[in-house]
Amino acid sequence: MRDIKSMTLEELAAFMKEQGEPPFRAKQVFQWLHRGASSFDGMTNLSKALREKLAQSCFLAVPTVERKQVSRLDGTIKYLWRLSDGNCVETVLMRYHHGNTVCISSQVGCRMGCAFCASTIGGKVRDLTPAEMVDQVLFTQLDSGYPISNIVLMGIGEPLDNFDTVLRFLELVNHPDGLNIGMRHISLSTCGLVGQIDKLADLRLQLTLSVSLHAPDDETRSRLMPANRGVGVERLFESCRRYFDITGRRISYEYAMIDGVNDSDRQADLLIKHLRGTPGHVNLIPLNEVAESPFKPSRRVREFQKRLEEGGVTATVRRKLGGDIDASCGQLRRKRMEEGQ
Repeated sequence: MRDIKSMTLEELAAFMKEQGEPPFRAKQVFQWLHRGASSFDGMTNLSKALREKLAQSCFLAVPTVERKQVSRLDGTIKYLWRLSDGNCVETVLMRYHHGNTVCISSQVGCRMGCAFCASTIGGKVRDLTPAEMVDQVLFTQLDSGYPISNIVLMGIGEPLDNFDTVLRFLELVNHPDGLNIGMRHISLSTCGLVGQIDKLADLRLQLTLSVSLHAPDDETRSRLMPANRGVGVERLFESCRRYFDITGRRISYEYAMIDGVNDSDRQADLLIKHLRGTPGHVNLIPLNEVAESPFKPSRRVREFQKRLEEGGVTATVRRKLGGDIDASCGQLRRKRMEEGQ
């Protein structure tokens, strides 16, 4: 059985040709899939014979809402989606004045092992398929009733650890006959897989790259993020500079502020040194507390921001959304795992 929703339009056209169908059928099927069709029977402008043929040769799975939480504070919606194999992933819908942003997952679990993140608890289970990534955007939009204008790949999993799938997802979600969300409205967050960053740069996509930095020195970053070990901060910044030189796209550096760990003046000065001469933006993130983690939110966020700005680095403090609904990635899935459901 073929995963029809993970096919590009060109692949669908080739598949339809194999089935003896005219080329225009591919576009019809593609549009049905990306409007949220849950079965082939619902594709009413296809012949019954073709619908039966598709049902025999392809599978079409859609996620179901396992749990949904709506913030009373700011309207943020967090979904726990149950996939066809019973695994669950999280998606968060955030509402801003400039539009609605959906934060999606790229894997079930994560193997990166970042010390402050709930997503990595239990490790990686499997990669998501392109269809499962598209469905998070599509069915969040359908269920919530809010049109999605922006996507961030910053949920459970490391997108560049599922590289080929993510590229296909980007092609699908960008297609004018699909959700038609432009690359400049998509952000991809990575913990710093430098080889994959280099590959991404060579593709010259116009998305926004966000690097989860969280420390400007190897000792601290390797403690927080195992992906730094054997690579180092200098090599990471080298890849980031290359990415900017090739794409012309300014990088956003995510920096979770952790009390007594990465919030010193010395570390602010080191970050200024790394970023000098290369356009970049630092997004300071007030840490979300995770029950299993010993780390606490920094009490020096504003002082750190001021020092960066005085050093010529653009720095903002991320608005905290969904604080009453476990909105940081991995928390809702972790609770479900603990409950043994």
